[in-house]
Amino acid sequence: MLLKGKVAVVYGGSGAVGGAVAKAFAREGAIVHLVARGRERLEQMAEELRRTGAEIHVGIADALDRASVEGHLHDVVAISGPVKIVFSAIDWGDAQGTPIIDLTYDRFIMPVERGLKSWFNVGGVMARHMGENGGGAILGITANAAREAYTEMGGFGIACAAVEHFLRHLAAENGPKGVRCCWVRSPGSPDAPGVREAWLIHAREKGITFEEMHAEVAKDTPLRRISSLGQVADAVVLLASDLASSMTATLANTTGGAQVD
Repeated sequence: MLLKGKVAVVYGGSGAVGGAVAKAFAREGAIVHLVARGRERLEQMAEELRRTGAEIHVGIADALDRASVEGHLHDVVAISGPVKIVFSAIDWGDAQGTPIIDLTYDRFIMPVERGLKSWFNVGGVMARHMGENGGGAILGITANAAREAYTEMGGFGIACAAVEHFLRHLAAENGPKGVRCCWVRSPGSPDAPGVREAWLIHAREKGITFEEMHAEVAKDTPLRRISSLGQVADAVVLLASDLASSMTATLANTTGGAQVD
């Protein structure tokens, strides 16, 4: 087990991405603390993971509230000891599907503000804590739009680019204390509910199956497939593990070659 006995906190643990990462962490032996603003879906995820024999805890906190993040960290330490891994995949509230010129500024800037504020809080609090407790790994997720420009993305791509560069700076400042900061860049997994719903709509419009839609979307990627949530989560596990001890201020490209580095 790559993460055996390590204390891991997953912000957005009740969502599709956070849930997939939590499952992967639990499979690899981590002590997992699931965090979100609502309890019901967290408890459902926790119960599913506990049935596998994993040690799972549930906590309520708001990544946009620094005091809430600090309070939750205090509770985690009291239960399990120092945190060695944190992953955040909270909802940034992005508005995709509308041209920028048709958005209000407030709607455009929301994902940028939420992305940076959540990472300023979670990243800042955890970097200080890890630096005082022998180091650790701070991990996030972004998308292709961090580097490539697409239409009707609103502020989402800009938010991804800003978060990536924030994590680079955080890594540079806290690396001497053993704190690593990395992220996965995801293509938007076909088994994520939002992506699946969009693909199903396009498939119906074209009169093709979901599988044919997948093949069409993936036809220009070297692997001819789009990475699933589980495959993205496996990359997060790698970044969290000691196998990636020399990796920081960088990403794991899980786009199936859609973006070539």
